Amino acid sequence: MLGHVYQATRACRQLDDVIVATDSDEIAAVCRSNGWNFRMTSPEHSSGTDRVHEVAQTVSADVYVNVQGDEPLARREHLEALLSLMTGPDVQVGTLKTPCAAEDIPNPNAVKVVTALDGKGLYFSRATIPFDREKTGTVPYFKHLGFYAYRKAALDAFCSWTESALERAERLEQLRFLDNGIPIHVAETPFDTVGVDTEEDLSRVEKILAAR
Repeated sequence: MLGHVYQATRACRQLDDVIVATDSDEIAAVCRSNGWNFRMTSPEHSSGTDRVHEVAQTVSADVYVNVQGDEPLARREHLEALLSLMTGPDVQVGTLKTPCAAEDIPNPNAVKVVTALDGKGLYFSRATIPFDREKTGTVPYFKHLGFYAYRKAALDAFCSWTESALERAERLEQLRFLDNGIPIHVAETPFDTVGVDTEEDLSRVEKILAAR
């Protein structure tokens, strides 16, 4: 699974380097055997953003990209869409959305996102948002994909704040940015992914990869 993610990120020519940040000796051994760049990080981190922040203390970059290791359907196009958001120096945090498949609309493991007309995220939730009150069946739903880009200042700020109430309720780390007034810019991609959180997710991904 990690190999699929690593190769997808390496395929994006806009990235100067790809680093596997981990606290696992097993993952480190896999990286060594494949010649992949990696950094050992603290096992105390509660989120991927915290882990990226640790790497950012010793690796200088204009933009830091976080691609989670449980996203084996990651593609070069995801990274290109994400980095297109970061061309404006005022953009501190970027992420991705894709049209939500029907089976994912009620699924709490598939995070939904609602964006403003300017492309900034209004809210991220495990609930089905927006709510189709009139039951028209025409309300568009978008799924949030777990790819992030950050400026160093945004990473520093995130790690200086305590866990926010919304973040705690939804178990979604990105809500800490919104709670503290940092907008998240959201690019749309046609390429869906399946984050592997359960055995069912793994089976679904295996079938998709086998069909490619």
